[in-house]
Amino acid sequence: MSGRQHRETEIARRIRAKGLAAGRTSAQVADEIHEACAAHFSTSRIKAHRLAYGIALADVIEQVRALFERDGKAMPGIGETLLSAYESGLKRPGPEYLHYLCTVYRVEPVALGYDSPCICGHGHRMPGVLSGTVEPKERPQLAQERDLVIQPMETEPEDEENENILRRTLLNSLQADANLTDLEGPVLGACEGIRRRMDETLVMATVSAAMLDQWEEATISFGRQYTTTAPLRLLCDVLLELSAVRTAMSRRQPIDLQERLCRMAAQLAGLAGMIMINLGDHRLARSFFRTGRTAADETGDRALRAWIAVRESLVPLYFGDAREALTLAKKSRDMAGSTPCAAQAMAPVVEARALAMMSNGETKKEIVDQAKRALARARNAFAHMRPEDQTDVAFGYTEKQLYFYQGDVLTKLGQTIEAEVVLDQALEKYEDHILDQTLIRLDQAQCRLIDGDVREAVSIATKALNLVGDEYLTDLIVRPALQLEKAILARDATVPGLEGLSAALRRPRQPEMKGGDG
Repeated sequence: MSGRQHRETEIARRIRAKGLAAGRTSAQVADEIHEACAAHFSTSRIKAHRLAYGIALADVIEQVRALFERDGKAMPGIGETLLSAYESGLKRPGPEYLHYLCTVYRVEPVALGYDSPCICGHGHRMPGVLSGTVEPKERPQLAQERDLVIQPMETEPEDEENENILRRTLLNSLQADANLTDLEGPVLGACEGIRRRMDETLVMATVSAAMLDQWEEATISFGRQYTTTAPLRLLCDVLLELSAVRTAMSRRQPIDLQERLCRMAAQLAGLAGMIMINLGDHRLARSFFRTGRTAADETGDRALRAWIAVRESLVPLYFGDAREALTLAKKSRDMAGSTPCAAQAMAPVVEARALAMMSNGETKKEIVDQAKRALARARNAFAHMRPEDQTDVAFGYTEKQLYFYQGDVLTKLGQTIEAEVVLDQALEKYEDHILDQTLIRLDQAQCRLIDGDVREAVSIATKALNLVGDEYLTDLIVRPALQLEKAILARDATVPGLEGLSAALRRPRQPEMKGGDG
């Protein structure tokens, strides 16, 4: 024990002795220890409670294990290192461990320094003791009776209206002759309303296992539809499912069911953020990813948290802030750690793309080397992913995505020989996705322009845009095409075929499109 820790323990021991002599509860002693030690030793509230009991980390671990055994559960993975991380603030306990720590210390989560309520839905205080004062003996019995009453769940008017707006939008999108605009005001309001209500539910919270199975299957299905269904139509389906999950989470659930609900909420919110990127609304995309982070944090799943972070990094990447994209990608990589998962492969690719954007077309050896090292890490991580994650375009990371983005990075770095080889391979793998084929062909045109063949660059770009239906001609395609046109004009404003490229790029556009692999 260091000198600093020794002084902290000595002060806590004196406060505990005086408090017990004065008849104070352990919770009151913990408050006094926190007040006296926080400023000098950064003593957290959860650590103050252990010091108030005068016990070691090992004692708390044994009590938690005994509670797991009492409840017929497998021995937990919590150890002294993890508990120490909780006490130092480096980590936050998941919902299950928080419940058992509250049981050990006989307090509510807020007393341990955590705002969210416990998932069990019952109090943890000692019988007859509430907020440090002795209550009449009949109070605990009344509290128990109150906790056993299950109130019927009524749909809030705001929720019902939001869902009705999305249902009407979904029905309209299914009509063969539908000509939907982008996200109109009411639809935007409904999207934001459902997301906000989910945020509210995540910071407070029964459903059958069969219903949970159905929701999980639906979530996986939405991930498969990501590249084959029009974004606005898929968004309505995803948010209606998210609303149903939120309603279930508003009731107290058993620990294992609550974690499954949080996982679905994180995946659905993340998928909604991805769709918002395709629809061009970066503000709502960031909001949904923020909601996804809140839900993912409740699961304690590193892979899920890293997936949310790396998907969010695409927002600044696509909307012009390469430095923020690089920061978020590195954050995702750190979250993933050594866990084989989609984020381990995707994060280095985003890093490489951000580095290439920051190079501004200059082939600086340092930038090129950094980006290539990142791509090498991505290929290595992909090789260690589970097979099912290698075929999942939404919640995993596929080989064709890896080829596509490697080619994009090499193009931006000016490594045209390597880029064209990789882009050719990517084009073969994307034979059924016209949107991504178009982005690949625009990169091929960029390679030809870098090599000085302006006429061939114009030809490839024009053919690529003419192969795209009007419903696909959205900002995701138009933005890089406009950048390519600008670069061509700067190189040779009189090149033959430029009028055809301009005409293909500026023809009437319709907003609805099928999502990309981004």
